[in-house]
Amino acid sequence: GKRGESGGGCVQAGGSLRLSCAASGRSFSTYGMAWFRQAPGKEREGVAAISWTANTAYADSVKGRFTISRDNAKNTVYLQMNSLKPEDTAVYYCAVDAQVVPILNGAGYRYWGQGTQVTVSS
Repeated sequence: GKRGESGGGCVQAGGSLRLSCAASGRSFSTYGMAWFRQAPGKEREGVAAISWTANTAYADSVKGRFTISRDNAKNTVYLQMNSLKPEDTAVYYCAVDAQVVPILNGAGYRYWGQGTQVTVSS
């Protein structure tokens, strides 16, 4: 199966973007899904995760600003990003695996998308 992210782009600080990741090849309705990001020169970090029962987890840096959701019928996970800051600039990746609880550790995911660039200007 493939994972295809969309929705990235350039936005000014304070703006919003909505990322989508549609998975194909099989149903991921009972899988955990997550978003990660990696900025130039920095390690990859977990941003938000959602279990198949819709429990969620967020990095402290995005709590209150980002919201992860999923549509199992469409095999899609979303990341609504509000009040964006320049430090949110990164390539954002979706990830999927058979997780029971939402986790933000990349080692827990085998299936990854290609990434979409998000750039926030000040």
